[in-house]
Amino acid sequence: MLSGTTLEALQRLAQSSLQQCPDPVELEANLGYPGAPESLTTAGGKTVRRLLCATQRDSAWKDWATNPLIRQSLQQLFNQPDIYLSQTHHNCLMTKSPDYSSDTGWHQDIRYWSFERPELISVWLALGQEQPENGGMWVIPGSHNWHYSAEQFDQKKFFRDDFSPNQALIAQQQAVLLNPGDVLFFDCKLLHRASRNHSQQTKFSLVFTYHGGHNKPVAGTRSTQLEEILL
Repeated sequence: MLSGTTLEALQRLAQSSLQQCPDPVELEANLGYPGAPESLTTAGGKTVRRLLCATQRDSAWKDWATNPLIRQSLQQLFNQPDIYLSQTHHNCLMTKSPDYSSDTGWHQDIRYWSFERPELISVWLALGQEQPENGGMWVIPGSHNWHYSAEQFDQKKFFRDDFSPNQALIAQQQAVLLNPGDVLFFDCKLLHRASRNHSQQTKFSLVFTYHGGHNKPVAGTRSTQLEEILL
């Protein structure tokens, strides 16, 4: 969906933004996932995982997030004319360091959000090559349509890989291979995971989350903290 000078400009912006690294950010050490630095004071403790509030950081990121091509695709997927961008979720530059990145277990993004319906779509733009070796995403196709029991997830709502009924489902996993400028649209209920970055270069992705006008964030929850944008 993206190429040429526009893609190159976003790639340069990602590099410079990580170097400047103004708040708000999410650090690997804050999450404590496998492979992450143990604390903020240990080696790699200030390694950035995400630069948050991307639409408020630079107009180029907001322009991409509100791109008419994205709006048209989402109108088809939601079967809704009105599409809203959540500035609370994800709305970020996702980074993955080659030195101190971490493994993210199987999960559904809806665990973070509070909406009237679990009907949201994330749009993931690869700013560089993405593959398993550098921490690219793995997905379980069709898992957004499955029905689950509470025991299939742990206390942090990760899909348990030590639970035998889950293992046949996990065996269906597929790697998502992306070239620079490729875009992945995925349902908030899709099970997905990613390993740490085993390459020598930082991986950059822009990620934004959307919902249709028929679906509203629940009042008083984190999902209403920032004003939404009508595309």
